[in-house]
Amino acid sequence: MGASAAGLRNAAVLLPAAGASTRMRGRDKLLEPVAGRPLLRRQAERALATGAAVAVTLRPEDHARRAALDGLSVAVLAVPDAALGMSASLRRGARWASDRGAVALVVVLPDMPEITSADIRTVFQAWARVSELSLRATTASGIPGHPVVIPNAVFPALANLAGDRGASSLLRNARHCPLAGVRAITDLDTPEDWDAWRARPDPP
Repeated sequence: MGASAAGLRNAAVLLPAAGASTRMRGRDKLLEPVAGRPLLRRQAERALATGAAVAVTLRPEDHARRAALDGLSVAVLAVPDAALGMSASLRRGARWASDRGAVALVVVLPDMPEITSADIRTVFQAWARVSELSLRATTASGIPGHPVVIPNAVFPALANLAGDRGASSLLRNARHCPLAGVRAITDLDTPEDWDAWRARPDPP
């Protein structure tokens, strides 16, 4: 079954959530409430709504984030070497996706609250039309952001990633898929980011 025919049922979505949220000065950005529930849970629910298999990477000791996912049909992937950076989560996620026989891994950063289920579907469907290449979302004006789609042919290369720059080295020749506004680059890393976002008239 090809990528287009399989749809998101044959894809895997990864939410890398093993970071330490150090810029929040004691708060956990992924547990900040959005629409009455922790951001991590909200974004996991949006990923599940696509019909794809969903995994979340966590530090083994992160019981609070794990509790935020209680009752959801997500795979929780422990990342003991999370201190090494985003690459540790991507390596773990690629192994999980490969074991599932996924055609691609869709990486959705969980601290980006404006990414919707429809956005995840949009980027995957755009990738399915050029499935030999990676793909990343951009803003409406073309600034590269997230989500990103990494085909299974690239999974072995993920095993060699190091540091906290994620898969940027594997995305230099990626196709682009624009999303509305600036949602593809809107992430909330500091209390000031959260305050500014919540002050908007109608945050998504």
